[in-house]
Amino acid sequence: MPRREFDFLGHKGLFLVISVALVLMAAGSLALRGLSFGIEFQGGTVVNLTDAAGVTTDEVRAAFIDAGAPGVVVQSAENGGFIVRTTESDADEANRVFRTVVGELGLSEDAGDIATIGPGWGRNVTRAALLALFVSTVAILFYISLRYEYKMSLTAVFTLVHDVLIVLGIYALFGREVTPNTIAALLTIMGYSLYDTIVVFHRIKENTQGLTRSTFTRMANHSLNQVFVRSINTSITSVMPPLMLLFFGGETLGDFAFALVIGIAVGAYSSIGVATPLYTKWKEREPKFQALAKKYGTA
Repeated sequence: MPRREFDFLGHKGLFLVISVALVLMAAGSLALRGLSFGIEFQGGTVVNLTDAAGVTTDEVRAAFIDAGAPGVVVQSAENGGFIVRTTESDADEANRVFRTVVGELGLSEDAGDIATIGPGWGRNVTRAALLALFVSTVAILFYISLRYEYKMSLTAVFTLVHDVLIVLGIYALFGREVTPNTIAALLTIMGYSLYDTIVVFHRIKENTQGLTRSTFTRMANHSLNQVFVRSINTSITSVMPPLMLLFFGGETLGDFAFALVIGIAVGAYSSIGVATPLYTKWKEREPKFQALAKKYGTA
């Protein structure tokens, strides 16, 4: 008895609605809230107060403001400490503010550490991050076009843009800070999403050979069913480590893990709900597959 298959491509309209809703949400979040870039990108100072027992968040914020620190943002950290970010990029001034604050709060200068990054270094990091994203995208286009075909490569890159945009939109929605760790996570997400998409495309390519008694859409849907369980298992096992980091990795790894968890989930969806329907729709316009659709139906 043949195994019953789920009609993924028969629900491509629903997938389209989901993708459009997610992209609009992401675009709206980016437009209204914007991304919060860490000091690595825009320059500034980070102060880690590791021994601040008995001090409240409001007291820390007020002390930095009174000391003349610009753009003060205070976050609670583990063990009763605080992470304070300011837009001060002059190291001498940042140290003066730090000494003033610990004196006002009655803390020792050993109660924390301070790191200052100038705007020039931030610009270099930004350029390096953008260059990494651009080169990786070009490499993807070249490799998939060479190994498979240009329609697959363009569809895969479009899907990557879809995934990265949604991750950044959710980042903006939740007010997460974009750091170099976030860029590393985005590159990792691109690799995962591409892998998941290529698994489906490779099976479609194999099943296309000798296709004479079925429509391209029906064959593509059959290919999706063949790799669906593998895709789900890969996604579940891939999301577990960053999920644990998100809950137990602390402040340092939180943004990295958050991006990975969202990106893996979106990547798993997009290979089925975005990449395959778009590629199938494109291929169905070819004369060979138009003829098969007329002969064997439209599904």
